[in-house]
Amino acid sequence: MSTQSGLDQTDFTTFDDIRAAVGTTIGTSDWITIDQKRIDLFAAATDDDQWIHVDTDRAADGPYGATIAHGFLTLSLLAPIVQQVMAVSCARMALNYGLGKVRFISPVLVDSRVRGTVELTSVTDIDGGIQVERTVTITAEGSERPACVAQNLVRYLS
Repeated sequence: MSTQSGLDQTDFTTFDDIRAAVGTTIGTSDWITIDQKRIDLFAAATDDDQWIHVDTDRAADGPYGATIAHGFLTLSLLAPIVQQVMAVSCARMALNYGLGKVRFISPVLVDSRVRGTVELTSVTDIDGGIQVERTVTITAEGSERPACVAQNLVRYLS
């Protein structure tokens, strides 16, 4: 296992290194700004144009005083967050295997900055490799409660 200089990315060079890291926090990503353009693009890509996300005037009078990010937009940030925090150079291939428990705990208001902390939760041997469960906690700057907590499953093949 090594850390690449300047990136704070942990590179797992063997599956045994991953096994040894179970129960530890791998790292925290840089901040990602959730602006209205990102929210609007996600709405267009997913056909989810509910007013709380895209109608800035109506949302200003809504429960949060502004538009909020879609829960699934926040969840989709798992990919860049995990890629920034960890690499598995010993794997020939990585496959997204899905999600375990996912909770959207607090809203992400427009123009918020979010970041994710990645914890290695478990490793299971599978044919040709390992299955890794990571718990990713995404928080918005200044918020006392996380925006999203998700169990992310990935299979690394040797």
